[in-house]
Amino acid sequence: MPTAAVVIIGDEILSGKFEDANSPWLAQRCRGLGVDLIRIVTVPDVVDEIADEVRRCVDKADLVFTTGGVGPTHDDLTMAGIAQAFELPLHRHPELEALVRAYLGDRISDDALRMADVPAGSELLWDGDVRFPLVRVGSVHIFPGVPGLLRLKFDAVAHYFAGEPVRSRRVTTTRSEPAIAGPLRALQDRFPAVSIGSYPQFKQRPWTVTLTLDSRDPNELDACEASLRELLGDDITPEG
Repeated sequence: MPTAAVVIIGDEILSGKFEDANSPWLAQRCRGLGVDLIRIVTVPDVVDEIADEVRRCVDKADLVFTTGGVGPTHDDLTMAGIAQAFELPLHRHPELEALVRAYLGDRISDDALRMADVPAGSELLWDGDVRFPLVRVGSVHIFPGVPGLLRLKFDAVAHYFAGEPVRSRRVTTTRSEPAIAGPLRALQDRFPAVSIGSYPQFKQRPWTVTLTLDSRDPNELDACEASLRELLGDDITPEG
């Protein structure tokens, strides 16, 4: 299955000025597509930092998604960082330049034209109902940071990324984590194709533990869930 890494770019996220809404959405969207998200990292608006992290993610994952830093202002440095990561020059793409000029008309400026500067050899993806294409450099897909725009563009090109979706089950128990740690370890050993997660919940009384089972193998998932329910017996809550 394809793996992915997400690089969130922006001082505004690291400073807490704005909340990162893109990471949770991308995580859920990748899961639904069958893409295994293996890394999410946030970096500042610094060319060297962007380049270093993009190189690291390209080495680790099949797909890399960056968000933020693609506008016309002084702190929009994503394109420069990605160009540095691939040791490519920035290039004013004629098709993007024509789009910017057509969109802005007599409001065009040198700053606005910076939005047409992309790493040399970049590919433009025109899928879906988008005003401006998505820029792709190798395995790196360069998304805007505005959540609404990111979602529009991601959904337009999501068919490029699809793998086999993960199936999930959930069981809630009143047993404590220490009480089930050993049995869960044994269950994980029996069903290596199933990822078992344990998450204590403290908002209600009595405290509970939510157990999640994730797998691409439906038979293993069924068998693991049956064994887990047998193990927990009467200690499963009604909603679990």
